[in-house]
Amino acid sequence: MWTSRFNIACRGTSRAAGLLIRSSPLCHRPSNRFLSQTTATAFQQQTGAGSAEINGKTYPTDSWYNVPPNIIEKIPRRLHLQKDHPVYITRQIIESVFPPPTYKYHNDFNPIVSTLQNFDSLGFPKDHPGRAKSDTYYINDNTLLRTHTSAHQAETFRANLSDGYLISADVYRRDEIDRSHYPIFHQMEGARSWDRTKVPNGDVAAAVWSDLEKLPSHDIKVEDPNPPFHHERNPLQEAHHSSAEAEAIGAHLKRSLELMVVEIFTRAKIAAKKADPDFVDEPLQVRWVEAYFPFTSPSWELEVYYDGDWLECLGCGVVKQDLYINAGMPNQLGWAFGIGLDRIAMLLFKVPDIRLFWSQDERFLNQFKGVSDNLDSLRRFTPFSKYPACYKDVSFWLKSTSAAGGSTKANAHDFHENDVMEIVRSVAGDVVEDVKLVDKFTHPKSGRNSMCYRINYRSLERTLTNLEVNNLHKAVREALVRNLGVEIR
Repeated sequence: MWTSRFNIACRGTSRAAGLLIRSSPLCHRPSNRFLSQTTATAFQQQTGAGSAEINGKTYPTDSWYNVPPNIIEKIPRRLHLQKDHPVYITRQIIESVFPPPTYKYHNDFNPIVSTLQNFDSLGFPKDHPGRAKSDTYYINDNTLLRTHTSAHQAETFRANLSDGYLISADVYRRDEIDRSHYPIFHQMEGARSWDRTKVPNGDVAAAVWSDLEKLPSHDIKVEDPNPPFHHERNPLQEAHHSSAEAEAIGAHLKRSLELMVVEIFTRAKIAAKKADPDFVDEPLQVRWVEAYFPFTSPSWELEVYYDGDWLECLGCGVVKQDLYINAGMPNQLGWAFGIGLDRIAMLLFKVPDIRLFWSQDERFLNQFKGVSDNLDSLRRFTPFSKYPACYKDVSFWLKSTSAAGGSTKANAHDFHENDVMEIVRSVAGDVVEDVKLVDKFTHPKSGRNSMCYRINYRSLERTLTNLEVNNLHKAVREALVRNLGVEIR
């Protein structure tokens, strides 16, 4: 989970489903395009033993099943493979920095993976929060929608088809609702490896430095005050790598990713100048920050100074040798990185709301036509309208039998905010712009806890009627009572 520490639009902090819904722009659609209360109820009733059809294939389900219909419907969309889509274009730009044959591109892996692929093969402990049903979409107890592209790292190392690779994919996580988070987002994972048995004289460090000299140079300012590794903060894998090897691999990694940043942000500046002649073109700066990731050591985050602010861009590091060993490639060593494509695309195209990437409105899509064939024509998104928002509050008492509700009994099921977010999304879909906790209250006598959430309903493509919003909000309230056992205040 390269981006688990970042606020990457990505996240929303993403794969292959039964029905691909195609329709005309929203301004021509009736209000029943929203996920109905009946559909939301049906999803809740499905969460048990049975089966689910996803992308034409049937999977057994059990008590772990928690994938709602609005997620399943979007799995076939695969925005990173839709020509002229901003996510596709962003992938193109990054791939241009890592050319074949050194790097092979993998963009079509199945989004349904095992817990072994997604967690165990990467060394995630059994109690890691990313494994929780509150964070991850499960089909059954050992099958899920991948939460990161690293789920395919071991199989790609094992296949050993090239010295380097890039994996681009949609990934999925239950998350908050706002303009930069969506439960389906897109990541790119990259890696470069060297084989001790194939480099001259078995000298990996020398081979890496030789390859580094072949990379282009750049003239951006780089802040990198820390040593190549630190025995406490950012340790060398002493059992597997020499200090010379780790230093060389880290240097090659950093130069490669700095070149990627130059390509991305140079294009972003050009697009900004086209849109705004008064855009202040400040010199590009980057800085390396020590970090921790379960599958690399030493590890770093790369931050970029752009448009007056430092932006977290990606995570990376020297691959944990156990990953190569477990993949049957013990003689290899190298680096890997992960980056959120959605967040970079939002920056490149100045897209203000991640929901727009899922829009099928031609007023959005037509703005990027032809860019895939001519990246120099890249331009910022031009908003076509800002439709009015409608705020509705919902207040409720938590179940008294839950720990969050005030119970002190052992094993009381706790309330998780992601459950609220998932119910709102399942009922109202993409017409919800954000959901915020605005008040929390504990009754002084009973000890019961009350929560108040503010839901902002706003379509990106048309004005919602009061009747539509009222009906949606009523359905949300009923779903919260039905599925979480709360008591509406």
